[in-house]
Amino acid sequence: MVPIGVIGYPVMVTDDQTSLNVPPFLNGGGDCADLIARMDWSASPLGPVQSWPVSLTMSLAMLLRSPVPLLLLWGEDGVMIYNDAYAALVGDGHPALLGTKVSDGWPEHRDLNDKLMALGLGGRTSHFSDLPLTIQREGQETRAWVNLDSSPVTDEHGQPAGVLCILAETTERMLAERRAAFLLNLADKLRALETPAEIMALAAQRLGEELSASRVFYAEITTRGWMTVERDYTRGVSSIVGRHSLESFGPDLLAAYRDGAPVVVTNVGADERLSEGARSGLQARQVGAFVDVVLFQEEQWVGLLAVQSAAPRIWSPEEEALIQNVGERARAAVERSRAELALREMKDTLEQQVVERTAELRRYHEIVEAITSPICAFDTDYRIIAFNKAHNEDFRRIYGFETRIGDVFCDLFLPDQRVAMRALMTRALTGEHFTVTEALGSPDLGVSTWEISYTPLCDATGRVIAAFHHATDISERLSAAADLETAQEALRQSQKVEAMGNLTGGVAHDFNNLLTPIIGSLDMLMRKGSGTAREKRLIDGALQSAERAKTLVQRLLAFARRQPLQATAVDLGQLVDGMTDLVGSTVGPTIALEVDIATGLPPAKADANQLEMALLNLSVNARDAMPTGGTLSIAVKPRSVTSQQMPGVPAGDYVCLCVRDTGMGMDEATRQRAIEPFFSTKGVGKGTGLGLSMVHGLAAQLGGGLTIDSTLGQGTEITLWLPLSDVAATAKIFLAPNTAKAQGVGTVLLVDDEDLVRMSTADMLTDLGYGVVEASSGAQALELVQAGLRPHLLVTDHLMAGMSGAQLARELQGKLPELRSLIVSGYAEVEGLDVEVARLTKPFRSEELSASLAAIGARAPVLPDISGMRLADRSPDATEVG
Repeated sequence: MVPIGVIGYPVMVTDDQTSLNVPPFLNGGGDCADLIARMDWSASPLGPVQSWPVSLTMSLAMLLRSPVPLLLLWGEDGVMIYNDAYAALVGDGHPALLGTKVSDGWPEHRDLNDKLMALGLGGRTSHFSDLPLTIQREGQETRAWVNLDSSPVTDEHGQPAGVLCILAETTERMLAERRAAFLLNLADKLRALETPAEIMALAAQRLGEELSASRVFYAEITTRGWMTVERDYTRGVSSIVGRHSLESFGPDLLAAYRDGAPVVVTNVGADERLSEGARSGLQARQVGAFVDVVLFQEEQWVGLLAVQSAAPRIWSPEEEALIQNVGERARAAVERSRAELALREMKDTLEQQVVERTAELRRYHEIVEAITSPICAFDTDYRIIAFNKAHNEDFRRIYGFETRIGDVFCDLFLPDQRVAMRALMTRALTGEHFTVTEALGSPDLGVSTWEISYTPLCDATGRVIAAFHHATDISERLSAAADLETAQEALRQSQKVEAMGNLTGGVAHDFNNLLTPIIGSLDMLMRKGSGTAREKRLIDGALQSAERAKTLVQRLLAFARRQPLQATAVDLGQLVDGMTDLVGSTVGPTIALEVDIATGLPPAKADANQLEMALLNLSVNARDAMPTGGTLSIAVKPRSVTSQQMPGVPAGDYVCLCVRDTGMGMDEATRQRAIEPFFSTKGVGKGTGLGLSMVHGLAAQLGGGLTIDSTLGQGTEITLWLPLSDVAATAKIFLAPNTAKAQGVGTVLLVDDEDLVRMSTADMLTDLGYGVVEASSGAQALELVQAGLRPHLLVTDHLMAGMSGAQLARELQGKLPELRSLIVSGYAEVEGLDVEVARLTKPFRSEELSASLAAIGARAPVLPDISGMRLADRSPDATEVG
């Protein structure tokens, strides 16, 4: 790093800030701003501060006040100017780096600097993750890592003039990751060793290599001041293996070991806690700094792990924590080794007792081994004393290694699981019986959810001497429960839609009955030209509103699956092809239309008119989802569905109409509600929210289904699944033409249980020239016929209390074979209806009624005198004839 004062770099001119004329952009910029003000920049590539361009001063005004480490590299040379946060990051490199060229300030990173400058001055950004740096901090060389993001800074002409670097130190995370990997690897290696000496030797070697320490060893120190070292790791210093007297160290150091806390010394020669004898003894052994961690405390001796540096060294908190963590793992391994040795010694002395109880233990063993769930017993020191085969198999499955007798069980788990396991074992060892649920396992091998029951084991006096747990992997059970909840939620959603359909259908039917007399009466007034010009306009407006209400009711009935359908065999490909021009003009020129129709399509069972309306609705929805343009794709293709393959679509063969857009798409919550009536995302006044509901109801009513696949920001695909027709598409199904008009000749028996509907229909029939006899029910109509009425036509509502319209038609045709019937209804129920019986949908106008009557050949040779048969009062109670 280049010091201040080198030729070509700024120099310090004064320490008295009060004597300076500080530029405004430096005010409040912290220590670095003060330093910039006190430096003479005349000899630098930037020139005097007063001549700096506005783009530079504005950038510095922002940079110097930021709490984030920021570095500005200005000009082709990359002159370094930074804030206080960056100065803290580079440690002893500040203030020497301020005002230097980046190539001179960080020569060890020349390639990176060149790339950074080239990208920034070329107008491009860059990102570097976890860059390694070697930094001097408090006189000691340390390793650090940073994330670096750069972007160009433009001058007054919009050209890149510098590079702004944003830094974030990642040293703690990198060290934590490295130390975690180191500790896991060390634990694996220690687990394979059997003797305490081997364990401590390996721990000392690995720790010394990781910390670049001069000497690492395990020592046992007696209360009389003797230290024994069996093995040590050394690097650049001599070994101290042997027995040493610490009498000259004085009693203070030994007392510190008795406290159990780590002893940390950064400079042996300057640490006042050490006696003169201790300093001399340590320096004679080439010790400049050390950390001692007590591992074992016995009455007559202590065992400690010592890490030493030949030169003074500032031990970082991470290094101290690592030394303690290694010590804990070494202690656990040593304790395990000693426990195994003690167990082997006990085996020798208890062999005869074991022989005597072998048969009994074998029986217990076989019982435990036969259990397929893990069982593990542990003593009051948390060491494993017994387990079954299932325990080791499952432990190996979720952690990758097996347990052994004598292991401290809780220490075998991952760090974040270790504390929880120790707490559970402690509860059991206090005598508590309990069951918990825990997620255990290595993320790399698969975490499972376990139900664990703990039971304490007591001796004859009732004292807890051990405990065991019985674990059950409940992951599959929880998954099955989640699947069940998903299925139940789908059922609840289906029931919700069905309930909404029932409610909607009932309301729509009532609206049909209300609209029929309204439309009929307005239509009659229009046809007769009643009223003034203004009144005619009002009547026309009212009729148009009633027609829109009629369309709305039809959509409600479609959602409720109760709209009257003329289901025929439809060539879906031909229908779509015929509507291509209409769809194209509807969606507009900013949306590209793509049509893909498969060849050899089988005929679909559908109502062609309703299907055309459904396609148009879907196209309009797609258009509205692409306000800035996009692509609308319409495809027709055959598909087959097996059982449960497609939720909401019964198994079978279908012809599918797919409408896909590249628009805004829907999130999952919106997709779930998309088919609900009156639900819309278009805003108030921009849609009824019934278009998709109608399409869904149409598909369901035809025995098919509707599926929606959508991704937010990518588009939506809606597929209409239409069942195949069992007749050819060329088959002709009777449809009442709407151009012919009936000749109003003959007598009509009009039956409807709604007074207003019956009155309006009677007026239409009278205007058409028919004689009309009214009845408010099927039973009343039969009474009229039995009384001698011989009508030529029957016009009847379908759904009525007591006898339906279909039942009435069959009953009367048995008595009057020449009678022709027209069923009027707003519902789609066809049960009991002959497919050849003509139908008319409520509400209707006079022309529609006339066309329907003409379609069934409604005429008679003579108009008889029925004046005595006409009901004088159209109320339900007016049932008398003549």
